[in-house]
Amino acid sequence: MTLASAQSRPQPSAGVTIAAELAFDGIRHDYHGQFTVDGVSLHAEPGELLCLLGPSGSGKTTLLRLAAGLELPREGRILLNGQEMSGPGVFVPPERRGVGMMFQDFALFPHMSVFENVRFGLNALSEAESKKEAMAALERVGLAQYAEQYPHALSGGEQQRVALARALAPRPSVLLMDEPFSGLDSRLKDTVRDETLAILRETRATALMVTHDAEEAMRMADRIALLNEGRLVQIGTAEDLYYRPVDLFAAAFFSELNVFHATVSDGRVSTPLGNFGAGDARNGARVAVAIRLPSVEVREDEGDIPARIVFRRFLGVVEQLGLAIPGTEQVVQSRIRAGLLKSGLREVMLCVNDRDIMVFESG
Repeated sequence: MTLASAQSRPQPSAGVTIAAELAFDGIRHDYHGQFTVDGVSLHAEPGELLCLLGPSGSGKTTLLRLAAGLELPREGRILLNGQEMSGPGVFVPPERRGVGMMFQDFALFPHMSVFENVRFGLNALSEAESKKEAMAALERVGLAQYAEQYPHALSGGEQQRVALARALAPRPSVLLMDEPFSGLDSRLKDTVRDETLAILRETRATALMVTHDAEEAMRMADRIALLNEGRLVQIGTAEDLYYRPVDLFAAAFFSELNVFHATVSDGRVSTPLGNFGAGDARNGARVAVAIRLPSVEVREDEGDIPARIVFRRFLGVVEQLGLAIPGTEQVVQSRIRAGLLKSGLREVMLCVNDRDIMVFESG
């Protein structure tokens, strides 16, 4: 049975939880003297899906483990609805925090049936109630007919939904998800992510999700917390981080860039692609001028700058171009609509949409 056919049937409503506010207050944590989280303060609102986004080693999974109670922070506090879970002299064990956890590899017990896996975390209920809740959770993710199967008989997407059912069956006030879609086929990811998001909206649980994929974070999250080298770089909506990045790292995490280095003079910066306003950068400052690839417009015979195409890659809807231009040995890149330029064309003209220029002071 496919996910699409499961979605075509009427689905029972997911059980509603009492969502909690999850807060990290001045968290520092290290492994062997190397800080992986360094002074992070942020919070997830009740019912919000907050994504922790960043490259490998940025501290995302460490924050998730600290929230779950799998580790104790060296400094700072973790609070649920204002109640301290971890802090100086305070540690509430994982089983008493009311949080659910989804792992990258689903962490299903291979010797237990799908039904037994989902029922595993419901031992605080009576036998009758735990069976009822486990089956309700499986029905909601469209897998009730597989209740007696074992995990190895299911596809990756089905195993992911079993893991989601197990995590939500106890109705946690906070659900922690560690790259839950990383093991799925790329064609399946979008469908499973959408279904997961729909279930989270129904349950109204607060969710904290780790990912290194900016597009996934933008697709899923109410807000995104961008981390780098254990520190919080920026937090906000997808629009905030994409259109108003605080630095070059944040800008580059959400889109490919052409970057030129320049010095501000009379409020402007000069680059091989043109002269642009420097925004708030002070005169004399060394800056990085970042230009997104779609902002470099390429035409056959209209534009401001002559260029030669040095590579051309067809990507379906769009093409990515590498361009040689006067005044720099740097290859300028552009993304244009596929088919806009005729095949075999080498000499073109460029112009830049200066509404999408970003200027960041170096350092």
